Amino acid sequence: MPFSHLLSPLVVLLVLTGSGLCAWPNGPFSTSGRWILDGSGGNVTYAGANWPGAADTMIPEGLQYASIENIVTKIKSLGMNVIRLTYAIEMIDDIYESGSDTLLKTSFVNALGESSGTTVYNAVLQQNPQFDNGTTRLEVFDAIAAECYKQQVWVHLDNHVSKAQWCCSETDGNAWFGDTYFNISNWQRGLQYMATHGGSWGNLMSMSLRNEPRSPSDNSTLVSESYNWGDWYTNVVTASGLINQANPDVLIFFSGLSYDTYITPIPTGASLGDNRTFNKSSFTYEDKIVLELHNYATSATSCSDLESTLYTDGFSSLNSSDPSVVNVLPMVMTEWGYSQDNTTYQGVYASCLQNYLPSLHAGWMIWVIAGSYYIRSGTQDFDETWGLLNHDWSGWRSSAAIENNIVPMVQATLG
Repeated sequence: MPFSHLLSPLVVLLVLTGSGLCAWPNGPFSTSGRWILDGSGGNVTYAGANWPGAADTMIPEGLQYASIENIVTKIKSLGMNVIRLTYAIEMIDDIYESGSDTLLKTSFVNALGESSGTTVYNAVLQQNPQFDNGTTRLEVFDAIAAECYKQQVWVHLDNHVSKAQWCCSETDGNAWFGDTYFNISNWQRGLQYMATHGGSWGNLMSMSLRNEPRSPSDNSTLVSESYNWGDWYTNVVTASGLINQANPDVLIFFSGLSYDTYITPIPTGASLGDNRTFNKSSFTYEDKIVLELHNYATSATSCSDLESTLYTDGFSSLNSSDPSVVNVLPMVMTEWGYSQDNTTYQGVYASCLQNYLPSLHAGWMIWVIAGSYYIRSGTQDFDETWGLLNHDWSGWRSSAAIENNIVPMVQATLG
C-alpha cells in the first residue's frame, strides 16, 4: 500500500530549507562534546517513550485498540519529542528470504494463530482504515514515522532483537554476537537496511546498534571466548561504520554490557583488551556517536547511591571537567520505567531519576507507552502494568504518575 503523503513533509522541508528557514526537524543531528546538536547548532535533549515493535508479530503494538494518530497524539500531549521504535532483525531477514515484505494479516496469523490473528488484524484495520489487505509490516513503521513527522516527534530506531520475541534474557538466543539467533552478518545487513529505509522518513534522527548486550549464559563457550569488551568493540565498530555508510545523517547509539547497564570503559578510555581502547577521534563519524544506558534499579533506597552508580556506569561521559573522562560524549537513558500505579512514582527510584536526568540535561525514553502486547512470552493480549497507557490504550494507566512524575520530568528536561 503506497503512502504517498510521506512525500509532502519532505517537500515542505526542502522548500523551507532552501528559503533559509530552520524547519523542523532541523536535522541532521550531530554531536559536540556532551551535547546533541540540531542542524542549526542548538542543543537537543530527547524526552520520550518506547514503542515496542520487535515482538512475535513484528508490528508495533496497540494498533488493534487505537489508531496511530491517536497514540502519537497521546505521546505528544505529554510534551515528549521522540519515540524509541523497536524492531527485530527477523523482519528484514524475511524480506531477503521471500523477496518481499510480509503482509500485515500474515504477520498476525503467524504469531497468534488463524482465529486470534484474524480477529486482531480486523481490529487493526478498523482502528487504522488507511491499512488494507495489501499493507506490509514496514508500511506500518512508515505510517508511524509519517504521523510522528506530522506531529513533530522524532524517531529513534532501536534494533531490539534478532529473533522476534519478548526481550530479554540471557538464554533467549539473542543475547550476544554469535548467539543462537544472533547471526552477525544478518544483524549488520538489517542495520544497513533500516538505516537506508528510514532515511526517507525525514524524522529518523538516530539509531541503536543493539538493545541490551548481555552474557549468553546457556552457551559457556561463547561466554568464555567472546563475552568481553574486545569483541564488543570489534562488532560495534564494524556495525556503526555500516550504518554511517548507509545513512550518514543519523546518530548512532552505542550500548554497554550486562543488559546495557554499564559502559564504563568508553568514557574513561580504559583497556578493552588486546591493547585496544575506545577513542572517539579514531572514528571518521565521531560527531555521530552517542552512548546509551538502561536502568531498572527500582528497589533503590538512596538517591545519592543511585546517582553515584549511574555516574560510574557511564554518565561520567557528560562531564568534561572529570580528568578521568577521555571520551566526552552525549548519554541517553533509553530505557527506565516502573509500575504505573498511584504510589510507585513516589519512591526513590522514580523520583530520583525525575530530578537527576533533567539536572544533567540528559535525554531519556521511558519503558513503555504500551498498555498491552499482541503477545508476550506466549500470552496473548498481555497486560503491561508498566505501560503509560491502560490495557486498551484509551487513556493513562495512572493519571497520578503522569501528572506528578512524567509530565514534570518532560518539562524539566526540555525547559
